[in-house]
Amino acid sequence: MSNQLDVRGDECGCRGGLLVAPVGGEEAVELSRVFKALGDPVRLRLLSMIASHDGGEVCVCDLTPAFDLTQPTISHHLKQLRQAGLIGSERRGTWVYYWLLPEATDRLAALFTRPVGSADAPHVQAADATEAPA
Repeated sequence: MSNQLDVRGDECGCRGGLLVAPVGGEEAVELSRVFKALGDPVRLRLLSMIASHDGGEVCVCDLTPAFDLTQPTISHHLKQLRQAGLIGSERRGTWVYYWLLPEATDRLAALFTRPVGSADAPHVQAADATEAPA
């Protein structure tokens, strides 16, 4: 079994949305690895820094100064993001460069996206409809 999130989806790109059907056991294991990787504030910041960096990739030498952590600790966090299938990397001489794997974040976004044309459940009401006028 892979440590990476299966981002392939089906032909329509809608496989496995949490709001479409219950998650199966294997998919739950895959997703929990990704969410565990994202559950750490340092890793979440690193992912955001990598994803938002001009040019689409960033050197580890540009990431490390943003944290009050040692370089080996930063490398450990980057390894966790890589193993979760969220980022890619390549060594170039002394430095390692990282980039976002957009298909992985697109897959995560699709998990929480309601299908087009779906209505809210009858017991769910908009917040503004239940509040009393001020």
